[in-house]
Amino acid sequence: MPDRNAQSAESGDHSLKLPNRAERLRIFIGEGDRHKGKPLYEAIVLKAKKQGLAGATVLRAIMGFGANSRVHTSRILRLSEDLSLIVEIVDRTERIEAFLPVLDDMMQEGLVTREPVEVILYRHAACDLD
Repeated sequence: MPDRNAQSAESGDHSLKLPNRAERLRIFIGEGDRHKGKPLYEAIVLKAKKQGLAGATVLRAIMGFGANSRVHTSRILRLSEDLSLIVEIVDRTERIEAFLPVLDDMMQEGLVTREPVEVILYRHAACDLD
């Protein structure tokens, strides 16, 4: 299978290097979860950036429940102070593997899943500073 992400920047394609076969780490936490005084989702994203992972995205759920079976919802009549969040990180297997112990140290509760993904496209827009 051709590597759709390995095209040269010289050809005008600003694709970043990420293999077609990668892994997605999904971290399910609560909005109120904290690490060293800051929101856990923020701490995870900043740590992932510091470790050079390809990228991270935080998604807010509108409803869900976890291990404690408490339903969290964003409905106006049942405002929750602890909505469910999902942090997604996609990168090479070895980078995900190296991040797992760091994540384990940061989390007191939550769920972490890991699954293979096929990367179709990973690129950024060129910034023209001239």
